[in-house]
Amino acid sequence: MKQFKITSPDEAMRPQIQEKIDNLNKPKGSLGRLEELAMQVCLIQQTLSPSLAHPCHLLLGGDHGIEREGVSVSPREVTWQQMINFTRGGGGVNMFCRQHGFHLRIVDVGVDYDLSHIDGIIDRKIARGTGNFLHEPAMTEEQFDEAVAIGADLVDECVKEGCRVLCIGEMGIANTSPSSIWMHLFCHIPLKDCIGAGAGLNSEGIRHKYEVLSQALANYQHDNPLAYFGGFEMIAAVGAMLRAAEQHLVILVDGFIMTACALAAIHLEPKSKDYMIFTHCGDESGHQLMLEAMQVKPLLKLGLRLGEGTGALCAFPIVDSAVRMMNEMNNFQNAAITKYF
Repeated sequence: MKQFKITSPDEAMRPQIQEKIDNLNKPKGSLGRLEELAMQVCLIQQTLSPSLAHPCHLLLGGDHGIEREGVSVSPREVTWQQMINFTRGGGGVNMFCRQHGFHLRIVDVGVDYDLSHIDGIIDRKIARGTGNFLHEPAMTEEQFDEAVAIGADLVDECVKEGCRVLCIGEMGIANTSPSSIWMHLFCHIPLKDCIGAGAGLNSEGIRHKYEVLSQALANYQHDNPLAYFGGFEMIAAVGAMLRAAEQHLVILVDGFIMTACALAAIHLEPKSKDYMIFTHCGDESGHQLMLEAMQVKPLLKLGLRLGEGTGALCAFPIVDSAVRMMNEMNNFQNAAITKYF
């Protein structure tokens, strides 16, 4: 796998950052979570005047062999249909990117359809979907390395444009299945507590999904669970997160699937967690458990389960408010207000 040199943010600035936060003309601690976010962003960027310049959103698409086992209510053709819809500006991700000024890149990493002729889709296809991990590894080690490198390269392109904050989303029918397995393996949570309805399974569908994933785990004999169970879009997201941490970007982590990808990135490089802001707890069963196991607090809980990175995009204004607090709020001395603590 591509090697990343990720260092934790230098803590030497923390007292200076805290002093600036405490001297803004407000009661000490009165802006709560915004103050925590401001501290994190300032440490990431090693500055008292942070910036969220040129926000970028990567929308990564890929299909999953496990979909053939009926673990999703949605058929796999929805993946390529939605990818084309995104190029026309008609998806939830498009709306939120427009609203918050994110530059959107739509990337085919492994969709089971020829999208190479579609304007607006970046063709980085590794294969037309992964293998069915009930019977075989989802991908080879070479494909795994390629997916990681694709994610890293996409981040490099964003950085060249001046990006300081990155959001990642996914499109891939059945990708809650590998996410549930990663959660089970890395958080040591019983599999039944990691499996939910995905795009809308009923109780019988959830039972079937549990049986399929249980058998897949029983068949598993491999030393890389990321490659064995993951999707191309998910491994590319892991690579993107690792490169973004290496480049000291602010990483906005979306819902269940992207939280599982963050979990995988942290498994590979624990220091990458310092660069992540966990933005949303979705409706997928087990997401709250995974966040708790990772000891992180999401900014929002809106009941979203769309994916695409939409929860992270919705949370962006909160992070923006924390940055504006640092850059635009006056302090006691300049405002000629008595500091009363």
